[in-house]
Amino acid sequence: MSVEIRYDLLKSVLADQPYPLLFATISGAHLYGFPSPDSDYDLRGIHLLPLNNILGLEINDETIEDTRVQQGLEIDLVTHDVKKFLLMLLKKNGYVLEQIFSPLIVYALPEHDELKHLAKNAIIRHHHHHYFGFAKGQWELFEKENPRRVKPLLYTFRVLLTGIHLMRTGEIEAHLPTLNEIYPLPYIPELIARKLSGVEKSTLDTADVTFFQAEYQRLQRELDSAFQNTHLPEFAPNRDEINDFLVRLRLKYHVE
Repeated sequence: MSVEIRYDLLKSVLADQPYPLLFATISGAHLYGFPSPDSDYDLRGIHLLPLNNILGLEINDETIEDTRVQQGLEIDLVTHDVKKFLLMLLKKNGYVLEQIFSPLIVYALPEHDELKHLAKNAIIRHHHHHYFGFAKGQWELFEKENPRRVKPLLYTFRVLLTGIHLMRTGEIEAHLPTLNEIYPLPYIPELIARKLSGVEKSTLDTADVTFFQAEYQRLQRELDSAFQNTHLPEFAPNRDEINDFLVRLRLKYHVE
């Protein structure tokens, strides 16, 4: 079941923002490949603060959050000022990588393409820690619930496969159906179908948990193995290039 993305609604939210945007992309279930018709829209991106906001003793509005409901759909927008975002990029933050490389682009300046090039060269082996920790958190959420929902289980496997793929290839892929074509797990299509079918089928029987726990632990080991054997560097080699990118953006799009 495909869900039509309401780009018109998303662009109307962007039009209300107080600062110019570098880009805004869709994250969350729509990016991961298992959105329900009523799934929230998670919009993420970069805004550009005016010079007056960044030259003083205090920096305001480094992060902007805007949550609203339009035509029955919840839209959650979070953007960071470009400097804050780039510093997050340099700290093994998988969230910002996925936002940069999301193919679901709502808005982007031409510099978004340059940012993707810089981000690809900033991927390091220690992004493993982000994906390992994220998966652990989702699994713990899955274990705590009663009845246990399919959604955190799907997030767990999506995150582990994204991390494995990143360590092996240096490429970001957050779309679970695509990942499952590369690393086939026969139960993934059924889990996605259960998640999309509604509340009545979105939980699991206790008997299923033992099997999925074994799979979770197996994929953890695969992620660790991929980390041990990756050719990704220890540190981002292009910090100076990213700094130059920031300066050029400030100069080109500065607003008093």
